[in-house]
Amino acid sequence: MPELQPNTPSPPYDLIILGASGFTGKYVVKEALKFLNTPSSPLKSLALAGRSPTKLNQTLKWATHPNPPPPIPIITADTTEPPSLHRLCTQTKLILNCVGPFRLYGEPVVAACAETGCDYLDICGEPEFMERMEAKYHDRAVEVGSLVISACGFDSVPAEFGLMFNSRQWVDPALPNRVEAYVSLESEKRIVGNFGTFESAVLSVANADKLQELRRSRPRKPRPAIPGPPPPKGPTIEQQKDIGLWAVKLPSADAIVVRRTLGVLTENPRGLPGSNESAEHIEKREAFWSTVKPVHFGVKIGSKSLLGILHIMTVGIFIGLLGRFSFGRWLLLKFPSCFSVGWFRKKGPSEDEVRSASFKMWFVGKGFSDSSLVSKGNRKPDMEIITRVMGPEIGYLTTPIILLQCALILLHQRNNLPKGGVFPPGIVFGPTDLQERLQENGISFDVISKKAISS
Repeated sequence: MPELQPNTPSPPYDLIILGASGFTGKYVVKEALKFLNTPSSPLKSLALAGRSPTKLNQTLKWATHPNPPPPIPIITADTTEPPSLHRLCTQTKLILNCVGPFRLYGEPVVAACAETGCDYLDICGEPEFMERMEAKYHDRAVEVGSLVISACGFDSVPAEFGLMFNSRQWVDPALPNRVEAYVSLESEKRIVGNFGTFESAVLSVANADKLQELRRSRPRKPRPAIPGPPPPKGPTIEQQKDIGLWAVKLPSADAIVVRRTLGVLTENPRGLPGSNESAEHIEKREAFWSTVKPVHFGVKIGSKSLLGILHIMTVGIFIGLLGRFSFGRWLLLKFPSCFSVGWFRKKGPSEDEVRSASFKMWFVGKGFSDSSLVSKGNRKPDMEIITRVMGPEIGYLTTPIILLQCALILLHQRNNLPKGGVFPPGIVFGPTDLQERLQENGISFDVISKKAISS
């Protein structure tokens, strides 16, 4: 398909939510309706898409209860029928894809967007899918002007923007060396996760070899130059007294997505230029990226008790061992509540459980109070800055908030964003007002402490 020209008629919808009747999709619909046709919102038209019109209509009624649903168009589309996805993409500026696991259902949607020039956002937290989409569709997306951005939910915007927020606190001549993120999930009731998240984790274990094979097949990209030594490995279970948590390494997408952003930034130190950005935005973009320093980055999951960490490790061991062979995967996916010790169940959390849950993500940055210390051979950081990102329940509240704010920025500030390509969210939305928008919608960014540490 030829590149879309400026005089191409505008499609009828600003955005279409695909998979709107799913567990997360219905909360995305609820969040989107808050901004439909409101003053100053760029969202003037919206449609819902999926396999079942009946379920989509039920979703719309749920999302607007107790009020009657507005006349939102319902479109039938199926990820197993590429022609239906192609038609879908020609009817909108932007697709919000909520159909997971993405390794099973996501590629046909990305392919359709990369053929039609439609922009694409999803809530994926699957590294193999994201990197495979970049390898297969980046060049075509650039050619047709389609922005394809995965991980626009709890995976992995709090990690990316939390790291960038921490980085901005290191004012010259101070220089960060490493940042460790600690995720703490909290609830007044019981924490219950999305079954789709559990299924994605199981399939990630099953396909771990494919991710390594994909990486070996691609050209090596330059790595960011990080001042100072790499961090020590440390114990398997860590007690972080400064933030009151026990913690263990979390094999999530966050660290991988952050490294992708830092990798793009290494090749483009001033960030990615917009398709038709203003001089003001160029200045803002370049100033923003000058404050973001490359660091060693890792993610751990935390609990206030050692027992909580042992619980987390038990679930990880079940997934890691059973996810390697087909019968084990069948057991995991057939009995998720049993093998996750009650954390995941097929019917998902109740609305009370969603409302009562929240998250805190702490960023413990360590570095040097003066960059000259690095050149003098100092090996141990002498300064620590702790920041925190905090918000509501991660899967059904925080994720829709983030996804919709990314969508609104894309609709309203499209000329200031890259013309097209497959990118992580941080490199695209970093210089925008996304952090401010998240703060206005219940996701806070705070500086907790700055102090000297003994070397």
